[in-house]
Amino acid sequence: MDVLEQVSGGVIIIEPRGRIDSVTAKEFGECLSRLLNTDCRQLVVDLRNVTYICSSGFRQLLIAKKTTQGKNGKLALCGLTDDVKRLFTIGAFDRLLPICDTREAGIASVQ
Repeated sequence: MDVLEQVSGGVIIIEPRGRIDSVTAKEFGECLSRLLNTDCRQLVVDLRNVTYICSSGFRQLLIAKKTTQGKNGKLALCGLTDDVKRLFTIGAFDRLLPICDTREAGIASVQ
């Protein structure tokens, strides 16, 4: 799994690519943790190139949300494919994590 990172208007955007499964979830969590251990308070996770996410991946996102909230920051997800969105709905994670349709909407929601 690759993770691209960029900054737009003070918002850190990460874009994981591939599957966030039991093998790659730890790497994904380490990437999130590394970013959130800096002064990062506004984070958008663009999931448009993620084909699958497992429970460990959801856990990493929940930890990231809690960490950003603890820093008076915000986290938003965007770009979910239909398959990934279905996984969020099945696990009710769509109620726990803020999801936006586009990257631009995600950036606006955390500013």
